[in-house]
Amino acid sequence: MTRPITRIQAILREWRDGVNPPVFFAAAAFNIALIVFAGVWTDTAREVFQTTLKFVTQTFGWYYILTTAGFLVFVLWLVSSRYGKIRLGKPDERPEYSRFAWLAMLFAAGMGMGLVFWGVAEPLNHFYIPPTASPRTDDAAREAIYFSYFHWGLHPWAVYVIFGLGIALLHFRYDLPLAPRSLLYPLFGKRVDGWLGHGTDAFCTVGTLLGVATSLGLGAMQINAGLSRLTDIGYATANQIWIITLITMVATTSTVSGVSRGIKYLSITNVAFMWLVLGFVFLTGPTEYQLHTLIGGLGDYVQHLAQISVWVDSRAQSDWQENWTLFFWGWWISWSPFVGIFVARISRGRTVREFVFFVLVVPTLINFLWFAVFGGTALYVERYGEGGLTQAVLQNVAMSLHLLLEHLPWTELMQWMGLALVIIFFITSSDSGSFVDDMVTSGGNPNPPVANRIFWGVSEGAAAAVLLLAGGLKALQAASISAGLPQSLLLIFACVGLVKVFRQETLRQ
Repeated sequence: MTRPITRIQAILREWRDGVNPPVFFAAAAFNIALIVFAGVWTDTAREVFQTTLKFVTQTFGWYYILTTAGFLVFVLWLVSSRYGKIRLGKPDERPEYSRFAWLAMLFAAGMGMGLVFWGVAEPLNHFYIPPTASPRTDDAAREAIYFSYFHWGLHPWAVYVIFGLGIALLHFRYDLPLAPRSLLYPLFGKRVDGWLGHGTDAFCTVGTLLGVATSLGLGAMQINAGLSRLTDIGYATANQIWIITLITMVATTSTVSGVSRGIKYLSITNVAFMWLVLGFVFLTGPTEYQLHTLIGGLGDYVQHLAQISVWVDSRAQSDWQENWTLFFWGWWISWSPFVGIFVARISRGRTVREFVFFVLVVPTLINFLWFAVFGGTALYVERYGEGGLTQAVLQNVAMSLHLLLEHLPWTELMQWMGLALVIIFFITSSDSGSFVDDMVTSGGNPNPPVANRIFWGVSEGAAAAVLLLAGGLKALQAASISAGLPQSLLLIFACVGLVKVFRQETLRQ
């Protein structure tokens, strides 16, 4: 009887000695307050989320567009700059993980479940309600693809590059904490050890939690949608909360086992499942149309990239940009501490040029292929096949992947495969996100206390559950867009700080 008690005491002692109290308690207090508010006063919380979403998008929409475009320009400059040979670590250090394992982990953390959720649904939505073209026309089909590329292409990964590169450079080369406060060190020096650093870390922890909770909410909706097509389990918020509860328990177990074991192998499994499902849809779907979609969409994306990067929708009564571009830009920015710190944690020994190129380009090309295969197949079914797919998807976005698979061979088997893919993406998003929150609230410790990992794993699941209760997709959108607004300021500071550090590195060489 003494062993379990002794083990618990050891875990609590490890937590007490390893946690950063100002950051942990500030972030934890916000999370608990959010859970209580949305769980007890659900109707009021729903109104608050809707009002917040409308205010932020109408007041700061232009700011999101401008800053995100600026981040991409900055990262493209980094690729061609003379700083590319600088190593993220000591000059003789080599990468800790193989390139395949590294790319698998960063992709699963950076996109994962959202890509599976929107891969069919977004192109069909744009085809039926396009940003500028006439609905259900050839032009609408083209816009459906290149605007999907726009939302999942270079822009989000540029945001991740800035955050991740800054953290990795300052942690592995200058021994600063693996925490957001380190991004401010080049500009504010040792002042980041006080309230400025504590506040930055606490807020980024909250932003990460809300960003990951958005993904978990989407994942629970899609898992529930798959189960409702394959079993007698109904599609309902209560069932989605049970799904979050069960899978959060599995994800927390993976987080406790650490990066080199649970998270690494889950990410590799995730990527294998993803390519299996992708290959099946490519081979059994309209392959020629998918290839035309891939190449044509890429050409349209390159041709229109500069224009749509700074396009602000000022049309009266139009909420298209609010529902799509601004939601995604806020989501990516709110995710940037999570993905940036996680990618930094696994990138020791990479050069700056290798980091920027592979983090920016490789996942972008995979996303393009995913939308060409899944989105292209969906558009083909809608335009030249049986039709009716768009209307069904508009009624329930979470059903989109399973509805598409009903138009392909081996429907039930592949729906189970798709369901397994979503579940694994759910777990990898949850365990990676909670691991980052663990590190940040532990003062940037790359191996945070076990008790801290458990707390944040459970917290992310609870936050996702209450957001679903308090408004579903709209509440998830409001959480992401609101959290992304102040975090964009940290990214601007990070750009300035990176330039300063690179110049100092040049003088040292």
